[in-house]
Amino acid sequence: MDLYARVNILEGRAVRLGRGSLDDVISLDADPINRARGWADMGVDRLLVVDLDAAAYRSYRNRPLIDRMLGALDVPIVVAGGIRSEREAARLIEQGAWKVTMGTAAIETPTMVWDLCRDFPGRMMVSLDVLGNEELVTEGWTSDSGRFMEEVMVEMASCGVSGFFVTDARRDVLSERPNLDILRTALEYIDEPVVASGGVRNVDDLRALTSIDVEGRSLAGVVVGREVTEGRFTVGQAKAVLGGPGAPLSRVLQLRVVIPCSDLDRSVDFYQSTLGFARIETAASHGPGADGETGTRVLLDVGVDSVLELVPEGDPGQVRYPCRLVFVVDDAEARRDQVEALGHTTGPAAGESPGAFEVEAPDGVTVIISESLGVRTP
Repeated sequence: MDLYARVNILEGRAVRLGRGSLDDVISLDADPINRARGWADMGVDRLLVVDLDAAAYRSYRNRPLIDRMLGALDVPIVVAGGIRSEREAARLIEQGAWKVTMGTAAIETPTMVWDLCRDFPGRMMVSLDVLGNEELVTEGWTSDSGRFMEEVMVEMASCGVSGFFVTDARRDVLSERPNLDILRTALEYIDEPVVASGGVRNVDDLRALTSIDVEGRSLAGVVVGREVTEGRFTVGQAKAVLGGPGAPLSRVLQLRVVIPCSDLDRSVDFYQSTLGFARIETAASHGPGADGETGTRVLLDVGVDSVLELVPEGDPGQVRYPCRLVFVVDDAEARRDQVEALGHTTGPAAGESPGAFEVEAPDGVTVIISESLGVRTP
């Protein structure tokens, strides 16, 4: 699932809509481009830029600003809000929009969507604001359309749209969970990608969205905003949940297996002399030294990017369980976000790189995620 971040623009400012209403506007940033760049720097996959002036008041004062945003950022941007003509949709795509999405106009003039999908294949999406009974609302949730989700989705899919944003309209996003049934039903109606829009409250809501499955199909993405800026979760945690268990947020560079030894010298002699594993020199390392003469630990190169670490049995702070697995990665912080987002408790790992952490695996095995200690093989 892709992670989208929403940037709402009203009167040239980035804003937040309290409870989804233009009557409750909170200003966030006088420079929406700066806010969009901040989202990109945090690592979101896509941006959803919504022109509220165009959507609510048919004013296009923000379009030059959006044009500059399209030219300034590399992250794919979907533009929404007040796109009511073929000319305007075409202009935004030519300015660099990854995709454009239509709402009210698509429902009221489906022939226009046909023409745009023909001229710009793969570039058109449709936003649907859905009530609990599946009726669609338009004009910023102010008008009941009299049309329903199934008929419009099937109609738009036949036009060739590349996906749908589905919003649970008139829901209190601060206190009510996403309507999973609406999203599941949307997946049942069409084969095109469906993105959950309209806000989630916390990481548990994100997990619930990932659990939706319709004959092997899942949601294509989710749109976030205030949930991140208010500190309910981070972009890293969100991407970890959306990626599922084992999402490759960081690359494993090396596996280090830690074995406690009752007689360290005898064990070193066995692994080095009998099995032929080469002693590894160490650069400036963190925590206890790696020199066998100090009685702390010895590192041996066993090949295939793996290291055997021999430590004295019962060494304080070094051995808690019969075996430890140390995975050396390129970004321990990202991996920690992933592990914690999946509901596991982590703690600092003594004697490892700054930012290293440990988590308990089944059967009493301690798994440590660390960045390089600076060791090098001969």
